Amino acid sequence: MTMIQRLCVAGYRSLRDVRLELGALTVVTGANGSGKSSLYRALRLLADVAQGRIIQSLAIEGGLPSALWAGPEAFSRAMKAGTQRVEGLVRKGPISLKLGFSSDAYGYAVDLGLPVNGARFGRDPEIKVESLWTGLVLGRANVFAQRKGPYVSLRDQEGSWRAAYDKLASYDSMLTHCSNPDDGAELLLMREHLRTWRFYDHFRTDSEAPARRPQIGTRTPVLAADGADLAAAIATIQEVGAPGELAAAIGDAFPGGAIDVRDSEGLFEVEMHQQGLLRQLRTSELSDGTLRYLLLVAALLSPRPAPLMILNEPETSLHPDLLAPLARLIAKASKTSQVVVVSHAASLVAALRKAGAHQIVLAKHLGETVVEDDARPSWNWPTR
Repeated sequence: MTMIQRLCVAGYRSLRDVRLELGALTVVTGANGSGKSSLYRALRLLADVAQGRIIQSLAIEGGLPSALWAGPEAFSRAMKAGTQRVEGLVRKGPISLKLGFSSDAYGYAVDLGLPVNGARFGRDPEIKVESLWTGLVLGRANVFAQRKGPYVSLRDQEGSWRAAYDKLASYDSMLTHCSNPDDGAELLLMREHLRTWRFYDHFRTDSEAPARRPQIGTRTPVLAADGADLAAAIATIQEVGAPGELAAAIGDAFPGGAIDVRDSEGLFEVEMHQQGLLRQLRTSELSDGTLRYLLLVAALLSPRPAPLMILNEPETSLHPDLLAPLARLIAKASKTSQVVVVSHAASLVAALRKAGAHQIVLAKHLGETVVEDDARPSWNWPTR
């Protein structure tokens, strides 16, 4: 499946209607409160649809009503000009939270809405519509799987539609309940694609962080989201990945430095040699910034590259001298994985731009996240 080229979000927090073009390496930046974290969470919600976790994920945010755009459905010209106070206008469409993306190969979109009045689980979203199509933009002729309410229809190679399911629960996605190798292989492909997205967000580096404790060593081609299996991931890179690139990444950030993995009766722990020291430092002795950099190295040099990797503020607790090596590491990873970096560190953003990253700058206007120099790519949402 080719890389994502368009990402669209509507009705989620400050993202009233955002449409983005993504590249192999994309850096999203902007002032505090501009919507960077909301965009990151929107990507996570998309992945959670394929994991069957969308309701639980929104529950953490207070349920669907708490996650919806809180402003008017649209702004009048007078509101935008500041000559009229912001107020609700006559609503033309239903209240909804929409998420979607597309590539040259496939596109997918989901529309989440409020339950009917009096529903017991009134803060749970209902999946109203889902669509899967070929190409960048949804149209009548290129849809091959669609869901409206409890009904799922699939289109065969001759272009004929048939009912595949008629009792799909409002809290279940067609990606999780209507995909199988024999009937709905494309749904299965999309589900598995979304499940392989990786998110790394603020690794813990405090004294009780999982990464500081020895862990049972097993082959680990993919670093866990909490970094607990850091030592096993490093050992796996050394054995079946790119040990030369690992050594180079450490040397780039810490001249004269090197790391190894200590095995004590099956318990793995990273040890680091730093120039000028007579003994290696154990993980528990490393600074927060050094440990975080090692975690990012393990994530970015994975022997099993992800189709999409999203890093949320990877610069946190890093010394400014580490940002240039980190940018070089991220740029190298973008040759095998599509990478989206959310950051407010100007030096990291500049280094990534120098490496060829596509930059997206977010800003806030009347409480709404807007994209500076927004070209607004073509996009059609599925209708209810």
